[in-house]
Amino acid sequence: MNRIIVNGITIDVKGNNISIQNGTVKVNGVKVKDGLSGKVDVKFEGDLASLQADGNVECGNVQGDIDAGGSVHCGNVEGNIDAGGSVQGSGVGGDIDAGGSVSIHK
Repeated sequence: MNRIIVNGITIDVKGNNISIQNGTVKVNGVKVKDGLSGKVDVKFEGDLASLQADGNVECGNVQGDIDAGGSVHCGNVEGNIDAGGSVQGSGVGGDIDAGGSVSIHK
């Protein structure tokens, strides 16, 4: 069982594929929180398999891909990053497509 924290509320979940779109947070396709507006603060305990978000993303390590409408600030990403804004990270195993600057610190 994994744990996700959405705007300060802790929820135990199964899975590690996160989607944050249209005010709804889903884990492995299962809705865990909806009706959110404005800045949505999501923290996930453990490594993520993949992450999709409408806005900006701040995360640790991701075993797969990140697809974000805004900027991405992350740890190591084994897959690809597609970001509407800038990208800052520790390492990326795949390709980076960014609408802004890219800074990878190894």
